[in-house]
Amino acid sequence: MEKFTLEDDIKVFCETAKSFPDGIMEAHKELESIISCSKQRRYFGISSRNAKGIITYDAAAEEIYQGEAEELGCEKFVIESGQYISLLIENYISDVSAIVKAFQLLMAYPGIDPQGYCIEWYLNENDVMCMVRLNL
Repeated sequence: MEKFTLEDDIKVFCETAKSFPDGIMEAHKELESIISCSKQRRYFGISSRNAKGIITYDAAAEEIYQGEAEELGCEKFVIESGQYISLLIENYISDVSAIVKAFQLLMAYPGIDPQGYCIEWYLNENDVMCMVRLNL
């Protein structure tokens, strides 16, 4: 595990999965269907517990320009800057369960933000950085 500082907020727009974890791939496919993939933008998965304690998941893409989310009719979200605890998973597609295991470790780390969320930052087609914000 490593500490990682996200210097600036990241504005994203999201497609919410109909269920967790079964709806994750479908949410990413829906998001991909409304935007063209671009190396200009970053891609994420965002999960958290709602008021009822149920895990919700959003496939997310970074806004390239102000108002893009509204233009596409998507929900907006801001990934907050700050310090995160993280784990890099290389070639995650060969073992998708590694993401679950990474978040189990990260969620047990002392000092995580109790109001925070779990972030999957898809660095490229093979690697994902799993992150949980620290409460500083």
